[in-house]
Amino acid sequence: MTRLEGLVGAETRPAFKAKASNMVKPLRTIETRDGSSVVLNDPVPVRRPWRRVSTIAVVLIALMIVNSAATNANFRWDVVGLYLFDPQILRGVTWTLLLTVLAMMVAIAMAMTLVFMRESGNPLLQGLSWLWVWFFRGTPVYTQLVFWGLISVLYPRLGIALPFGQDILSVRTADVLTPGVAAILGLGLNESAYLAEIFRAGFRSVEKGQQEAAESIGMRRMALLRRIILPQAMRVIIPPTGNETIGMLKTTSLVLAVPFAYDLTFVANTVSNRLYLPIPLLVVAAFWYLAITSVLMIGQHFLERHFGRGIDVLAIKEW
Repeated sequence: MTRLEGLVGAETRPAFKAKASNMVKPLRTIETRDGSSVVLNDPVPVRRPWRRVSTIAVVLIALMIVNSAATNANFRWDVVGLYLFDPQILRGVTWTLLLTVLAMMVAIAMAMTLVFMRESGNPLLQGLSWLWVWFFRGTPVYTQLVFWGLISVLYPRLGIALPFGQDILSVRTADVLTPGVAAILGLGLNESAYLAEIFRAGFRSVEKGQQEAAESIGMRRMALLRRIILPQAMRVIIPPTGNETIGMLKTTSLVLAVPFAYDLTFVANTVSNRLYLPIPLLVVAAFWYLAITSVLMIGQHFLERHFGRGIDVLAIKEW
């Protein structure tokens, strides 16, 4: 019995496969009729000199940029270090995170409603959903925030009334739509138009045959959504939703249009105007935005890997 004949079925046993690879040496040379030998399976590595040159060039440029920023006195790194963990700045960071989370919650809830309206089969609901997406995607978010800031001018009071009759309950609009509430609504409703299209694409990525198979065995619609559609749609929904969340974090810098005066950008601008030093405070704000964005990107990575198991080859290897 030869070595190879004794290794029948080794492909199903990794340990035997490893032993076989050690026992059977690959043929590297053959002899021709004239007695000369030809080398086989002797790969020559491809030379890539420009890869090393480009790597060295990028490293040198990066070092030059870092050295320039570190030695430039106009950056005022002493002021940056002084205000990096200042209570006012940290309060601005907290409000920025709060605006981002609350606005995304409003956006997700509204986006799910819009998706159900769009897929309901009711022409009126479908039309309303399409008009909502058309309007909020077609107008700038800054304009929408200004509108929400001026809503009390258009409607000084909000209330519940009989049709074409007397008010049953009425309150001042400024008491209900405070700058914080207006900022959350402005950001959330604008974002809902984008998330609605993302969610709709995710739901449509699931094959219709799976839904029909689940309905054929009597699965209810909520169970079908929770156990069949959502786990598969999340693989498509998570990446763009993570990008939209990071974008929402940076869009909170526009709430000055409401006006809302507690976010990170407004606080940094206020301190810089008091010190007449705009650059150090811009560096402080940029540092915090980068730090929060990095944390969000890490969370997005793990969510993508979790929902990509079974489909994404890289996720399977890491898992």
